[in-house]
Amino acid sequence: MRILIIEDEERIAKRTQRMATSFFGQQLETLAVCDSLQKGLAYIEKHPIDLLLLDLNLNGEDGFDILGAVVAGSFHTIIVSAYTDKAITAFAYGVIDFVPKPFDEERLFQAFRRAMASVQKTGGPIKYLAVKKSGNIKLIDVNELHYIKGAGIYSELHLRNGKQELHDKSLETLGQLLPSSFERIHKSYIVPLNQAEKIVVEAGGRYSLLLGNGELLPIGRSRYKELKEKMI
Repeated sequence: MRILIIEDEERIAKRTQRMATSFFGQQLETLAVCDSLQKGLAYIEKHPIDLLLLDLNLNGEDGFDILGAVVAGSFHTIIVSAYTDKAITAFAYGVIDFVPKPFDEERLFQAFRRAMASVQKTGGPIKYLAVKKSGNIKLIDVNELHYIKGAGIYSELHLRNGKQELHDKSLETLGQLLPSSFERIHKSYIVPLNQAEKIVVEAGGRYSLLLGNGELLPIGRSRYKELKEKMI
């Protein structure tokens, strides 16, 4: 288990760290503590984590800002906060538990048990992609994706309703986060296999994937054989 604690009160951060160490024992791979949103975001960008323990009030900074920024991350979040009136909003962001301050060991352990069950059940793939738009965060259900096209350091999300959204993660990064039902068919395309109708062989030994809406997407030569086996 790889854990990040974002908490600006040193006493609480150390207590949470001690309890996490006690609960996870040898299952604990890494445990880091950051005292600000900026440090937390920087850590997440560079290090994979399985579980985030997040305070909502960090020296006046709003913890919801980081929830909006990382909601698409392939990890689970537990809120540890005295602001219990924010619980409903927190759960809307997909957190797995809200532990009110002050808390005791058993209450935090209960949240840890829930986190362990979620990690083992889901394996970590994301259910939503967070798109930043006009200063706000829009959540896109991965089930609404028709396909994803690489656009340099960004990715174009092509939705079933015909609309498009621009995501700030690369195709390579999204490929690591999405469920196993999504297949990289080309250096520039990722497709959920439930959108695929059949493989089309074209002139010159080229291959394309026919989607349910009639669109044809190119298949990379190196990916043809594996894709064909998965579609049989």
